[in-house]
Amino acid sequence: MMELFRELREDRDYSQSDIAAVLGISQQHYSKYETGEYEFPLRHFITLAKYYSVSADYLIGRCSYDEKKPLEMVYVTRDCTCEKLVQDILSLSEHGREAVVEYIELQRLKERQKK
Repeated sequence: MMELFRELREDRDYSQSDIAAVLGISQQHYSKYETGEYEFPLRHFITLAKYYSVSADYLIGRCSYDEKKPLEMVYVTRDCTCEKLVQDILSLSEHGREAVVEYIELQRLKERQKK
């Protein structure tokens, strides 16, 4: 379960300090939660479920993250939801939307070449 908290944090590009601030604790204290050195209190568990917009069942491993979530709750980056990204793309001209798709394909090729 502690690995899940680290993955959620890293997937959203948050630092331990960012999450510690949400919980009102020090970064060092939060780090001990992630490593399993300290037990994770229920009050912090609830706070993070709300903060990450995930269910308690997901946090304790009773269901997968693949559940359908509204696009406004799925983050592409720290500050950009799927909903916002789709709205931005759809606001472009057809030519602009095609350019976005081409750029994504180019980026995929670059990342494959790195591997």
